[in-house]
Amino acid sequence: MASPRGRQGAGGSGGAGDGRPARTLFVNAAQVVTCAGPARARRGAEMNDAAVRTGVAVLVDPAAGTIVDVAPERDLRAAAPDAAIEDCGGGVLLPGFVDSHTHAIFGRARYEEQELRAAGVGYLEIARRGGGIHSSVRDLRTRSEEELLTLGAARLRRLIAHGTTTIEVKSGYGLTLESELTTLRVIRRLGAVLGVRLVPTFLGAHEVPLEYREAPRTRAGYLELLTREMIPAVAREGLARFCDVFCEPGVYTAAESRMVLEAARAHGLALKLHADELENGAGAELAAELGATSADHLAAISPTGIEALARSGTVATLLPGTMLFLGRTKQAPARALVEGGAAVALASDFNPGTSPTVNLPLILTLGVSQLRLSVAEAIIAATVNGAAALGLAGNVGQLAPGFAADIALFAAEDHREIPYWYGDNRCLRAWSAGVRTGPA
Repeated sequence: MASPRGRQGAGGSGGAGDGRPARTLFVNAAQVVTCAGPARARRGAEMNDAAVRTGVAVLVDPAAGTIVDVAPERDLRAAAPDAAIEDCGGGVLLPGFVDSHTHAIFGRARYEEQELRAAGVGYLEIARRGGGIHSSVRDLRTRSEEELLTLGAARLRRLIAHGTTTIEVKSGYGLTLESELTTLRVIRRLGAVLGVRLVPTFLGAHEVPLEYREAPRTRAGYLELLTREMIPAVAREGLARFCDVFCEPGVYTAAESRMVLEAARAHGLALKLHADELENGAGAELAAELGATSADHLAAISPTGIEALARSGTVATLLPGTMLFLGRTKQAPARALVEGGAAVALASDFNPGTSPTVNLPLILTLGVSQLRLSVAEAIIAATVNGAAALGLAGNVGQLAPGFAADIALFAAEDHREIPYWYGDNRCLRAWSAGVRTGPA
């Protein structure tokens, strides 16, 4: 997993004699949304406090890649008189967004499916016809590593340009040993190229490949390939932090998902689940039982599933852009999850078929308008709890001393404007570990 922490860059350490200041001071922000608090997922009423401050500056140590302090400007100027000044121009500073669920490595777009859905063809029927995920699988298998690198870099740069500085990226459009490894190698290379934190997830259990649905190959044969060859190879090369499974009626059953996830855990991978997206399949309960880091989608979660997540350490990652794009009127029950005590995150689900958006602030808009979250809850869901959904809550998602200096500056006077101006990219600049990343 690539991490930008400790990397040198503009405004980096002058200790090496390069003449650059040792620290950078961010001044003249109308608001600093610190999200400061416990270094863990926030639950219940905790989610409704984004710790917004006025009249403060942010001092960053780019050499360490961390935040030194958030305090009145005069105090920080006195503490670091030689710091480089970053004038925020009266905008709003936030922690860089954490997009904890994307499928950003793919070939061609699947725009034709949008018209099929408009004509009444359902998601699972499109898949049955060989479309959906299977379409992306056929395409990706024809692509070289260099092609995927080029395509992925362009798409992720657009995502970063909206203020996102930590991105989970899944495999899952190859479904062969070699193509899955190729995808994960591309993610590793992109982490070095883009200079932001990419978290790789192995999703070989995204679908059952079409070639394993006809004799002599069988569904059981693909599960054996996943558990005995793919997962060990991924772990051996250190290509992924997580293993994910699409646990959904018509895709992988709860029993099959358990088999894959237990194999992954045995090889040192942390766990995630696509759970209860379109129909309830007890995926949330399975995620909680296995101690998964997150259970994602959850539009069809049951009351029992909500209770299971609330009692567990598993983050409920909601993807409202997906349901919007699919034309579904039923979104995940965010209020029931928050009020029940579950930790809720928001993510883009950026993918070619069901959520082709790189705009995480737009997802915050949907979090407020469709999921009925407060603005503070939506921001916490896309920062602190997004970090928790990746096991990173100890050092990502807050503007607080010791945390990664992942920062985004928005053209706004008030943080509530960020989800208000829906669809408009108001991100002016972003920094990863104190080093400028975007927009271009």
